[in-house]
Amino acid sequence: MSTNPPFLKKGDKIAITCPAKKLPKPMDDAIALLQSWGLEVVLGETIEASYHQFAGDDKLRAHDLQRFIDDDTIKAIIAARGGYGTIRIIDHVDFSRFAAYPKWLIGFSDITVLHAHLFANYGAQTIHGQMPVNIPDASAYSLETLRKALFGEDIDYSFTSHALNRSGNATGVIVGGNLSLLAAILHSVSDYNYDGKILFIEDVGEYLYSIDRMIRTLDRAGKLKNLAGLMIGGFTEVKDNDIPFGQTVSEIIMEVVKDYNYPVCFDFPAGHIPDNQSLVFGKALNLSINQEHVTAKYVKIDGVK
Repeated sequence: MSTNPPFLKKGDKIAITCPAKKLPKPMDDAIALLQSWGLEVVLGETIEASYHQFAGDDKLRAHDLQRFIDDDTIKAIIAARGGYGTIRIIDHVDFSRFAAYPKWLIGFSDITVLHAHLFANYGAQTIHGQMPVNIPDASAYSLETLRKALFGEDIDYSFTSHALNRSGNATGVIVGGNLSLLAAILHSVSDYNYDGKILFIEDVGEYLYSIDRMIRTLDRAGKLKNLAGLMIGGFTEVKDNDIPFGQTVSEIIMEVVKDYNYPVCFDFPAGHIPDNQSLVFGKALNLSINQEHVTAKYVKIDGVK
């Protein structure tokens, strides 16, 4: 069962909170953009808070998120940025009000913990998309996909096929997020059931050997064998050791999933990239891959709104 929060309309309130790393600068561009969409922006205490690298200590960050979950006038919550820290507070937040009155949760990277937790426990749809800290460098189209996702407008995806793509057609609920966080929450109360799903993964700043280890960790845990499809987004700022690892990210992943039959696409336009197009996690997606093009669009299937 999937839970679809109500789409936004002009005049609705959207809250900005920092569940992880502290902000490096004010979010004037982001606030102006959200206001231009007709939304009323409410800022959390964490926006100006600082505790070592975090946007306030764990108690404050959990309290800030809790406040917006429990406030029924807030129709969406957008994480100001990722970084690290959401996993430190996830078990200190009571989502019972969210279960009764779901609202949109937006973010990516470290926010993967929230995406996964809300889907695993409440079947909630969430938006993997641009965050306020990224908005000054974001492509206009990626921001338009965020607006469309929030206001319930159709989003389709189309781009040129990668040489290592595995052709095919798949339909399934899309889940996933940042590979490092997917590995970190493995077999926890926040972990996804991957079976029959279309999995999206992305990451930033990781060593090639670490990417190899994490994708093999997911596979050894049985997470990859029963997928409907696999979408790989941006793997950016990838690092290597003095002795080269010897494989690209694409080669690492294809080696692990080579014996499975589902379609696989690389360079999906999402992740730590300017053109980070919004994905609605928990929603059914049809993914079509051939040697020339990749297309994807949201569809309705049984049990998923």
